[in-house]
Amino acid sequence: MVNLLTSMAHPISIPPNDDHNKTLVSRVHPHDWKNPDPADKYNLVVVGGGTAGLVSAAGAAGLGAKVALIERNLLGGDCLNVGCVPSKTLLAAAHAVTNVKRAAHFGITIPGEPSVDFPAVMERVRKLRAEISHHDSAERFSRLGVDVFLGDAKFIDRSSVEVEGAKLFFKKAVVATGGRAAAPPIPGLDKIEYLTNENLFHLTALPKSLGIIGAGPIGCEMAQAFARLGSKVTLIEAMPSILTREDQDAARIVHDALATDGVEIITGAEDLKLEKEKNGATRVSLRSSDVTHEITNEKLLVSVGRKPNLDGLHLEAADVEYNPQGINVDDYLRTSNARIYAAGDVCLSHKFTHAADFSARIVIQNALFLGSKKISALNVPWCTYTDPEIAHVGLYEQDAAERDIDIDTYVKPMAEVDRALAEDNTHGFVKIHVQKGRGQIVGATIVARHAGELISEIATAMAGNLTLGALANVIHPYPTQAEAIRLTGDLFNRAKLTPSVKKAFSQWLKWSR
Repeated sequence: MVNLLTSMAHPISIPPNDDHNKTLVSRVHPHDWKNPDPADKYNLVVVGGGTAGLVSAAGAAGLGAKVALIERNLLGGDCLNVGCVPSKTLLAAAHAVTNVKRAAHFGITIPGEPSVDFPAVMERVRKLRAEISHHDSAERFSRLGVDVFLGDAKFIDRSSVEVEGAKLFFKKAVVATGGRAAAPPIPGLDKIEYLTNENLFHLTALPKSLGIIGAGPIGCEMAQAFARLGSKVTLIEAMPSILTREDQDAARIVHDALATDGVEIITGAEDLKLEKEKNGATRVSLRSSDVTHEITNEKLLVSVGRKPNLDGLHLEAADVEYNPQGINVDDYLRTSNARIYAAGDVCLSHKFTHAADFSARIVIQNALFLGSKKISALNVPWCTYTDPEIAHVGLYEQDAAERDIDIDTYVKPMAEVDRALAEDNTHGFVKIHVQKGRGQIVGATIVARHAGELISEIATAMAGNLTLGALANVIHPYPTQAEAIRLTGDLFNRAKLTPSVKKAFSQWLKWSR
């Protein structure tokens, strides 16, 4: 597979080469950009212009530091160009189709089936991405006082880096080069053309059939999106279930939702083999539960794992240690070279935009202001944006067991929440884990149509050391889906009403009559 975004010998272009993509490129990797003359020395050199790099550069420059930012590809990184922004815009279109189809359930008659104009859907994706791109543009960061260098960075020694023939000296540096889709060892993969998140949004025609290998968040989100938009989708996973890292009660609900949308799901897949058909389609051969499957798809999306972007950095010259999963860092995000830090996907286990953002904030404090902020102190929530969504923060039940933390778990089904009933979004729950006997929240999972919006209330409670009982005392507007969190708190308070406590209350009330 050829990565169409990373040719340094020629000006970058993104297919289709329409006005929207031209606008995007003109902002995040302008063809006529002239790298500035390097300063004598920088407080901070940032290698990589994704979320972690941009936050590091803007934050440090805003505090008065002399900053250089180096990016070889597109500023904005995965999130803007091939990740969060285009994928969630595509999901919005897919959800719109389903809302139209469900209208009759609410007494609204719409003649005929909704028609999907896939080229228009993808044009909107490109348009929104281009509109948002000014936030990450080279021009904007230059105006912020950042020296923006476009080109390949390579470390020369422990305190300098080279880009396009210019040598940059630094007091501190941060590597924030992110990651990319990994190519799993599947026989035949190197003989076919396939999609990853990096070229999926180049599509301008809806695939009649789409095979997806990997049922993690990306695989599940795109399976649902393309099925709703009209593709025949087959989702293939080697593990016994989809979304194996998530709460399995939650994963089962999403499994059923995908199946309802027409996604064929094959788990426990073994002996995968890929072969290109004469018409350009891809045939996938596999076994599952001793059944052999032969599936032919017009397009194939591979969403199995990520690998760090370390190629060409010459980290050895800077005495920076790394491994196949990324750069080695301590709890303060320092590398083996005390002058150099790392942030974002290139070093974190939580590979999310918001985790990259907050890791960059830690780097600014620790690298420039002798701070001692720890990455382990962060409670990082996350969300898989299927319908319904799965959002999580803190520990799962198995995590608590592994750490010998005794917990109580309280669950409120969305089917018992009035707003969810009114909107017919009843497939889901709020599940909150607390320290046994104390009510201190250690983790939570929410499954709901807007779970990603709801989880922040629990993350806030955890950051503020609020108990589940305290959340029960927070007045929520009625009716809202967020009320499910308060109702879960009520379950915790009612659990404290033991028979002996209830007996004591009864005696008091009898005496006080």
